[in-house]
Amino acid sequence: MRFIFADSLDTIDPGYDFLADRNGAGRTIHRDDQYPHEFLDDAPYDGILVSRGIVGDARHPGKYSEAQLMRFRREGARRFLRYPETRFPGSMMMGDCGAFTYRNLPAPPYSAEDTAEFYADGGFTHGCSPDHLIFDFDEPGADRSITDVPEDVRNRYEITLQNAAEFYHAGSRLGGGFTPMGVIQGWSTASMADAARSLADMGYDYLAIGGTVPLKIDQIRRVLAAMRNALPSRVRLHLLGFGKIEELSALEEFGVTSFDTTSPLLRAFKDAKKNYWMRTPSGDLSYYTAIRIPQATENNKLKQKALEGSLNQEDARLLEDAALKGVRAYAAGGATLEQGLDAVMDYWAALNWDEEVSPSRRADAAAKQRKVYADTLTDRPWEHCGCRVCREAGVEALIFRTSNRNKRRGIHNLHVFHTHLSEFRQP
Repeated sequence: MRFIFADSLDTIDPGYDFLADRNGAGRTIHRDDQYPHEFLDDAPYDGILVSRGIVGDARHPGKYSEAQLMRFRREGARRFLRYPETRFPGSMMMGDCGAFTYRNLPAPPYSAEDTAEFYADGGFTHGCSPDHLIFDFDEPGADRSITDVPEDVRNRYEITLQNAAEFYHAGSRLGGGFTPMGVIQGWSTASMADAARSLADMGYDYLAIGGTVPLKIDQIRRVLAAMRNALPSRVRLHLLGFGKIEELSALEEFGVTSFDTTSPLLRAFKDAKKNYWMRTPSGDLSYYTAIRIPQATENNKLKQKALEGSLNQEDARLLEDAALKGVRAYAAGGATLEQGLDAVMDYWAALNWDEEVSPSRRADAAAKQRKVYADTLTDRPWEHCGCRVCREAGVEALIFRTSNRNKRRGIHNLHVFHTHLSEFRQP
């Protein structure tokens, strides 16, 4: 079972100065930055997924700048991402259309022909047919037939199948080094199984299951069971955007060949608590909450408080500075845990001050937060990980602040998850 990382220009500056909070001298964006597979000793995934929606084009801008877009199309995905086959043999270079980026359009902005052209220019090894997201999902016993669903759902289903039929022929012209993948969309397990059978009949032997991001794990299990009942065993399955990564056993049970996710990286700065990952001695994933010390002069919440007159920015800056010094002093052995926590919580109190909340409720919230931060600092997890992030950044990786720290923590999480998956894959 292969883990494909869905990239979104997730790079860091290896020369970032944590004390001054600035990039390395003379740094040029992207050229001097590093991807996770460049920064770590070993690549923390088995392939990279690039979406057309992220790359963008002249009609539908994505995340890439115009210069990056032109270079990507000219040089190809592996060279742009600095992910050569020679260094990462057997790795997948996978593409899709990024259906979520055009979910509100009546039809995908990409055709089968120009998608195949995009994959050819990028030198992809695998590429998905242009699909259109379906958000409905019927519960057991309430399955609707195609004549019962709204016209928009029916259109999205038929567009996805029609595009797949055209893409199979367009993709097959790219040669033996490219594997076309038909994308499954549906509003129920039965409709998705019907779509899977249609795609296999077209000739596809590698299918990608879409639309599962909002589904719960029991719903995903039902989808996978329906796929396996509908398909011959030779047909491989890829799960697009699988975020329930603690549930690897579900993928193994139904013979999933590959899945993609950004979850380990994104949870470093989007999850409320599970920001820093570790493996327990028994092989399970465990989590720590990063210490939030935002930049006083750049944090939108603090700037709004300053505009409202409820916070003096200079006072906030002094509290921020004290919190940083407190955590660093504790990590270096120059302060006690309580001293470090006092400094962090003083800043937390200013950041979260709300005059409409009663003093007792504020005290309860502060006590809970102090306990969470105490757990993180007491265990000193950065000292128990040998990845490059923890070796070089130490406690800075546990501080929730600026993209370079937060993405470093995400790269550490990728390392932990890939190690976890590697152990899971052992026979």
